[in-house]
Amino acid sequence: MVKSLKILARLSGIAGLAGLAFLAVSSSAFAAGSTPAALKKGKALFAENCEVCHRADAIGEPGVAPSLTNPELLALASDKYFAGTIRDGREDTGMPPFAHLGRGNIRAIVAFLRSHAVGPNMAAEVDSQADAHGDPRLGQQWYDNICSTCHGVAGDGYEAGGTGTAIGLPGFLNKVSDGFLRETIKKGRSNTRMLAFQGPAALADLNDQEIDDVIVYLRQLAKTKSDE
Repeated sequence: MVKSLKILARLSGIAGLAGLAFLAVSSSAFAAGSTPAALKKGKALFAENCEVCHRADAIGEPGVAPSLTNPELLALASDKYFAGTIRDGREDTGMPPFAHLGRGNIRAIVAFLRSHAVGPNMAAEVDSQADAHGDPRLGQQWYDNICSTCHGVAGDGYEAGGTGTAIGLPGFLNKVSDGFLRETIKKGRSNTRMLAFQGPAALADLNDQEIDDVIVYLRQLAKTKSDE
């Protein structure tokens, strides 16, 4: 029981990278397309195409669409991640593709999202972290006991009636690094239902290996879905 409670606390996070390493990464996201005109255009495009699900200022709504402007996501995610998700959508979810908007308009939406950031973008550092290695069988135990409550038994998210996103689908996992997953699990996402799962104040305080076990399981889950 104690182990189960421990498990319940650590699947979330943004890297605890700080100091010079944090400041050294000057985000290309802040530079690319962030002129006042581009931001105005991006805001208008967001209102027209995205706001109905993600709500004003992209704060999201549990069970409908995730927040796109919480500081942890903006610190972890690259422009490529945002642009690719907008362009391709997420198969088997309520997120349709918006490739018809064209590259320039998609970049403007990304610039609008970036305008909500409160710190540097750390995607390059996070994405350069080592790949996860672990035991998917143990990872499944952690997932079933902790993550499935919100993200669904098969990682299908909202489509399975959960309040969490579809983290087990190839459309998501093919666009994120193991570092992205690792840091999200460790620290969570503020102003969302995704809590931190590492540290004394976390919901379950998973150790690094337990987190990697979960990541390896998620990768296996996505591969299984792709092969179906």
